[in-house]
Order: sequence, then structure tokens, then C-alpha cells
Amino acid sequence: MIKVDELRVSFGSAENFVRAVDGVSFAVAAGETFGLVGESGCGKSTVLRALCGLNRNWQGRIVIDDEVMQPQRDRRFFKKVQMVFQDPYGSLHPRHMVNRTLMEPIAIHGLDHADARIVRALEQVGLGSSFRYRYPHQLSGGQRQRVAIARALILRPTILLLDEPTSALDVSVQAEILNLLVDIRKAEHLSCILVSHDLAVVAHMCDRVGVMNHGRLIEELTIADLENNRARDVYTQQLLRASLSYDRRLKAEEELPPMGHDAQ
Repeated sequence: MIKVDELRVSFGSAENFVRAVDGVSFAVAAGETFGLVGESGCGKSTVLRALCGLNRNWQGRIVIDDEVMQPQRDRRFFKKVQMVFQDPYGSLHPRHMVNRTLMEPIAIHGLDHADARIVRALEQVGLGSSFRYRYPHQLSGGQRQRVAIARALILRPTILLLDEPTSALDVSVQAEILNLLVDIRKAEHLSCILVSHDLAVVAHMCDRVGVMNHGRLIEELTIADLENNRARDVYTQQLLRASLSYDRRLKAEEELPPMGHDAQ
């Protein structure tokens, strides 16, 4: 469904030149979820922006559903490929009700049965039709991200690009959104690329994962490899160890007894 060959993305010039993505290649099968992980600034979100057409300044080859992509995409492409962004507070217009937010892609693509499409999309993400006439400030962070997911789904795409879709949410809400995305992917048979720095999120959602460092894709792993710490590259091994120690620290903190007044 998705094939990327030798993707390169650069910013700046002369002394300010930065190669953000440097020769990245991978493929994603129909119905598969592929994860991209790595530290902040490694280029994983830049890969998504090139794939979805937000960044047109790239070199290499991108093939989506057997069609070679050009930097300029047509309307037909955006009906097939949609993206969910990291920040639900920034991705929704603060002065637009949910109804207008969901109506906009329907109007742009000239689709019929708008009311039915909106109701279906809201129900699909676990929100009732009563949410149609609320503003973003009247919604929680999790509800805003559900609206953002509904907006991405309303055109019935076949590919969903997910840029850290839970990192801006409270921990208590993250699992709900992840489980929702897993259910939607299965129900709609979507092909997905998930960008995350959280290996636990990737292990929960993905079939395979690519590890990025300094703009390069240095290793691909199955989730079984990830869970059993079978990384070959030194950087990936360090990433796994750091993630494991972080998880253990959180678990230890959760098991600590509450402090009394004397301890405080």
C-alpha cells in the first residue's frame, strides 16, 4: 500500500543546512500498521509530512496504492490518505463547532448525505451526535482527539497517518484512544503509519517498527523482536534499555506507599 525509497528531506542552506531525512526506505502492506520510533528531532514526523503532502520539498520515490506520488497532490489523494496530528488543542479551529469541522471535508469533496456521515463518524469514535454543536473549549483533550480522528475518517480513507496521537493526552486517556485506533483500523482495514517515541504505544498498535536516528532508518523489527529485545543495532538496544528502565521506574513509583505528614 505504501512504498518509500530513498526519501530525503532538507531544510535551510549553506551553514544552516539540515538533512532532516536521509535516504529512508520502507514498505507498508495493506491493513498493516508500521511504527516509526526514535528520539525527538530524528526525522520521523518529517517523513509523515512528506507522505501526506504537507512538505513538498523532498527527493526520492513515494508510491501509494501503486501510484507514484508527485510533491503536489490532487484532491483524490486526500480522500485516500488522512492524518491525525499530535496536538488536539492545535488541530481544531477554536471558533468552529464540531459540526463545521466535520462538514468542511465533506463540502470540499462534494459528498452527499452529510448529516449521516457526521453522525456515523462521531459514533465511530465514541461520541454521540450531541457533540456536533460544541466548541473545542467545551471538550476534554481526549474528546478533541476523538473529533480529530472523526475528521480524518469521515472521507473513508484507506491510509491513516498518526503523528504521536496520544502524547499530548493524560495517561488515563491515552489507552482509550489507542484502543479506539486499534478497533478502527481493524474495522476499516486501514493501512497505518504511527510515529511515536513511546515503545509501549508502538508495541500495542503496530505489526512492525522502524527505528530512526539522525534522519536515517537504521533498523526494522517485528513486534516480537521488540518485546524480546532482539535488536541488532547499538542505538536500538540503548533505546530499548532506556524505555525498559523508564517503565520500571514508573512501576516502582506506583508501588511506593503514600507519604504521611511526618515524611513530608
